[in-house]
Amino acid sequence: MPSRSVPERTTVASTLTIAAGQRGAHRDGNVLRWLAAYTSSMVGDSVYYLALSWAAVQAGTPSQAGLVMTASAVPRALLMLGGGVVADRLGPRRVVIGSDAVRCVAVLAVAALLFLTKPGLWPLALLALVFGTVDAVFVPAVGALPARVTSRDQLARVQGMRGLAIRFASVVGAPLGGLGVALGGAAAAFGLAGLLIAVSVPLLVSVRIRELPPDDTAGPRGGTAWADLVSGLGYVRRHRVLAPLMLAIALGDLGFVGPLNVGLTLLSDERGWGAAGMGWVLAGFGVGAGAASLLLTVRGRLPHAGRVAGWSILAGSVAVGGLAFAPTVAVAVGTALLIGLLTGLSGAMCGALLQTQADPAYLGRVTAVASLVSLGLTPLSMPLSAAAIGAWGTGPVFVVSAVLCGLGGVVALCVRDLRRAELPR
Repeated sequence: MPSRSVPERTTVASTLTIAAGQRGAHRDGNVLRWLAAYTSSMVGDSVYYLALSWAAVQAGTPSQAGLVMTASAVPRALLMLGGGVVADRLGPRRVVIGSDAVRCVAVLAVAALLFLTKPGLWPLALLALVFGTVDAVFVPAVGALPARVTSRDQLARVQGMRGLAIRFASVVGAPLGGLGVALGGAAAAFGLAGLLIAVSVPLLVSVRIRELPPDDTAGPRGGTAWADLVSGLGYVRRHRVLAPLMLAIALGDLGFVGPLNVGLTLLSDERGWGAAGMGWVLAGFGVGAGAASLLLTVRGRLPHAGRVAGWSILAGSVAVGGLAFAPTVAVAVGTALLIGLLTGLSGAMCGALLQTQADPAYLGRVTAVASLVSLGLTPLSMPLSAAAIGAWGTGPVFVVSAVLCGLGGVVALCVRDLRRAELPR
């Protein structure tokens, strides 16, 4: 198909920009179709992970089930940067549609196999590997897509809408997966996950894409994939806002993931809160994070974005450290709500800055770097946190984690270009 001329691209971009500016992203049908597709895919993911864990436990030993559950992490981490190159070369919409189609077919194939026979662990392990490999290109493309469906001044609001979709998927996905398992076993749950992912494909096909104007098509054209990867990494390293922003995100996530995952479980066991108490604490965190996403969705833009991100990371780190010293479940729930609100706000602002500061032609590779930090490196903090708590207890480890998290806020406030960064009006 012949490419559109520059005037045509500019017309499409202007049309989408004017439409988004007049209605706002939360009233733009094009953005809402993207949001519906993203939400359906995320709910399908939640159902899939529950179905995978259930099927793996039923088919093998606990250690084997653990290996199946982590099988997707290795290819996702190894291939994530390459996935960013693919998203920028082929376009994020095309990559997301193709990724969802592959994931849908793979999940439905395993559902049919489980319905017809009992094949053991091998198809589950293969499915996990396929999912992880596809995620390596899916995640960067998902991060790059919002900049192509709305105007720059609406990207912060879209980030809030995306956060709400993630919270909705985490609340709804697990019960749906449990219902599928209860009604028809793992096969039914996998089938439900595949159908939910399939719903996103026609919705994405209907989404209109803002073509890149000529001055936003930076980066090598016609070169090798390796050259594109090196160019993207160099772009991030040289950028006065993105480089310190990546460091702030890395420090914040490294100090946050361990305590709020493994650490909270051990803390609940130590205090005698039980599973119910831990559930209430997690619910408090989810409510706080959802409130932060709702705030950004309604407001659309917050002034002094760099400062807000830095101070909210710092305040959130203090709350993370304080969680280990909560005397009762009620205090812990209130602290978790504050953590969710502050970290949700800082995460949304960092995500919005990443979306608005990056050249759209590099956004897949920029998102890949940020995702590799969050999805590839921060899980390493979980076993380290568990081992440290076993040696020194919850209090000291939570405090050290809070200090590490707070360093992210220090970076955001000390680097002038990041501190002064603003979201587009």
